[in-house]
Amino acid sequence: MTTPSASLASLRKSYERAELNEEASHANPLDQFAHWLQEAIQAQLPEPNAMTVATVGSDLRPSTRVVLIKGYDEGGIVWYTNYDSRKGCELAGNPYAALQFHWVELERVVRIEGIVEKVSAKESDEYFQSRPLDSRIGAWASPQSQVIAGRGVLVANAARYGAQFFLQPPRPEHWGGYRLRPEQWEFWQGRKSRLHDRLRYRQNHASVWVRERLAP
Repeated sequence: MTTPSASLASLRKSYERAELNEEASHANPLDQFAHWLQEAIQAQLPEPNAMTVATVGSDLRPSTRVVLIKGYDEGGIVWYTNYDSRKGCELAGNPYAALQFHWVELERVVRIEGIVEKVSAKESDEYFQSRPLDSRIGAWASPQSQVIAGRGVLVANAARYGAQFFLQPPRPEHWGGYRLRPEQWEFWQGRKSRLHDRLRYRQNHASVWVRERLAP
């Protein structure tokens, strides 16, 4: 009888959709990221804006979770969350993090490492007001990462804050945006025979992006 572990060990896929070379890639990693993100959106992939955020706590144990990118520019990559969540507490103690996008259908991965800071209150206010009403109430209703007795706690909190704020809930002080300022990028394109393409961008002492090929 085939065991589950044997079945997993036999899973194989040949990556043959595309290639990534130095000549065709952008010199600026942000431009390369924008190009790939737009291709993921145009391909109508499920949640192309989903990214994994990895942080490290004071106990030196890493943790990951999936969030949604809400903006990017030369300043960095932006997402929004509860500042009192586990990731918020870990970032308060250690402001370095790593992000990863995995676009399975395109056989691509983007990894980004850097230092994280909170966005301005103005930026958080503007984004918060653009959210659907249920999501704004939810920011008040959920004590993210805290132990609760059951789902009924969330439902009761949502009802209470909905009655309190009606259609105009303000942004909670414990909720807002983070911006990761990239110090290193890596673009991974799956290739045949596991000879994948990996291009890393890192800043030199003159703050100029240096592009390097890594062995897969």
